[in-house]
Amino acid sequence: MPELPEVETLRGDLEREVVGRKIKSVEVTGKRSTRRHADPATLPARLEGAKIEGVRRKGKYLLFSVGADWLIIHLGMSGQLIKAASKDPVAPHTHVTISFTQGGQLRYVDPRTFGELFVVGKDALASEVPEVAELGFDPVEDILSWNAFGGMLQARKVKLKTLLMDQRFLAGLGNIYSDEVLWTAGLRYDRSSDSLTTQEVRRLYRALIEVLHEAIKLRGSTLGDQQYLDLHGKPGNYQAEHKVYAREGQACSRCRAVVVRHKWSGRSTFLCEACQV
Repeated sequence: MPELPEVETLRGDLEREVVGRKIKSVEVTGKRSTRRHADPATLPARLEGAKIEGVRRKGKYLLFSVGADWLIIHLGMSGQLIKAASKDPVAPHTHVTISFTQGGQLRYVDPRTFGELFVVGKDALASEVPEVAELGFDPVEDILSWNAFGGMLQARKVKLKTLLMDQRFLAGLGNIYSDEVLWTAGLRYDRSSDSLTTQEVRRLYRALIEVLHEAIKLRGSTLGDQQYLDLHGKPGNYQAEHKVYAREGQACSRCRAVVVRHKWSGRSTFLCEACQV
């Protein structure tokens, strides 16, 4: 699933490529991708003729400002946003195509269809889409002192990985980056959040900021399934920098012990048992 760095990479690309463009037409060929709207004609009716005024990111969600509405896109497990020319071949599983008056298209591709697109009035975001309105601290957008972060950890008293992936606590992290952040901080996924020393809180906060910014700099992680691609259809580069994620059986780059995989909440969790405590 695309996480904060991948979605932030797309936001930057979209800011350069589609902001200021007027929407000519919207074609919906996959009703599941627009399932929040009972009538498939809702999305075209509310978007056609509107101008994209800006693109924001909230956690893993993209919010396009179109007049009094937000067009909200969540990529789910396998969603992609691809800039294309109208003459370009249409990829399988292309469910929504937005065409612009000055030419060019924005195509939403999603083989597994867990992602979605929908329009909501800006004044109705909190009431109609609480999962977006109630997202927690954004480690890229929000400024927070490390000791305030430590207070948040102390107050929750849950396993660290559970907390890092709780979108109401911290917006944007998933399985990949929680593992990478915890390795960088030298902490186990199953440590209780209220057990950290002052030094460990500082390490965790610094790791969180450093890992995410470096991943954004390298345009995100593209795994073997190639499900994440940027707006131009190109893979990210951060996967080459992963220290533990999907590196089971390889040597830890810090202490040379073997990286292992644990099962946690139905997911695979990767760590070095020798230097994560």
